[in-house]
Amino acid sequence: MKNLSLLIFSLIAFNSINAQLPQVASGELIRHANFESTFVDNRNIDVWLPNNYSDEKQYAVVYMHDGQMLFDANTTWNKQEWGVDEVFGKLISENRIKDCIVIGIWNNDQYRFAEYFPQRAWDNISPQKQKEIINGDAYTKQSFSSKELLADNYLRFIVQELKPFIDKTYSTLPCKANTFIMGSSMGGLISYYAISEYPGVFGGAACLSTHWPAASGITLSYVDKNYPNPETHKIYFDYGTATLDSLYEPYQLKVDAMMIRNEFIKGKHFETHKFEGEAHTEIAWNKRLHIPIEFLLKK
Repeated sequence: MKNLSLLIFSLIAFNSINAQLPQVASGELIRHANFESTFVDNRNIDVWLPNNYSDEKQYAVVYMHDGQMLFDANTTWNKQEWGVDEVFGKLISENRIKDCIVIGIWNNDQYRFAEYFPQRAWDNISPQKQKEIINGDAYTKQSFSSKELLADNYLRFIVQELKPFIDKTYSTLPCKANTFIMGSSMGGLISYYAISEYPGVFGGAACLSTHWPAASGITLSYVDKNYPNPETHKIYFDYGTATLDSLYEPYQLKVDAMMIRNEFIKGKHFETHKFEGEAHTEIAWNKRLHIPIEFLLKK
């Protein structure tokens, strides 16, 4: 039944107006076009299956934000990609990580900030402080005026709608020990928010080039009070030193201190890496993608 479902969904994808599938160097890509949700706007979901995927096996699952940027530079707005198919395919073929599938969740462009900014971090500050932050600079004002914050509903969509569908449609290991979430920039913020809000669902999170400065860095106070059990969860952080990433080190050092204060052991429960000269780009994230993947999914 699962193989038949995959065929049906593949045909639907090819008939969709958004059906230009990225070309992958390894494995197979299946699109669930215009995936419906009662919590957030509909969007495409791209599912990457490794070579020799089989219903006879069960696979760990990695949920990734900004799904349209993951596989093929020829289909992305800036002609860059994460190279998920190459990196995951190589690590699996070399038996360096668990067998896994990757779920690329497309962002909804206009509401990306609203869906990715940790909602409780904002709700926990006073209305006066909120007003000061919104009026602090044009970018923040525009981000918060586009639509009400949607991160809580975005996570409900992943946990209550998307994950059950993935676990039913594909041969997965649904437990938290085999369920991971990751992203970059604002995608790093929402990945940390996900593992903190749903520690029973996600066993690991990778937060690359995390955009801690968003909204005057108020997410840091949330981080210090909200975190999963270090004995059963792993979290990866990193940052570069060029372009937008040049802003991140002071914030990340504070987050590292919070992790340690909250009994996370560096190198065991969490890792943080600094990449000299690396910018805020998919090219940079592609070059180091293997590091968080091995940390989270190492056999």
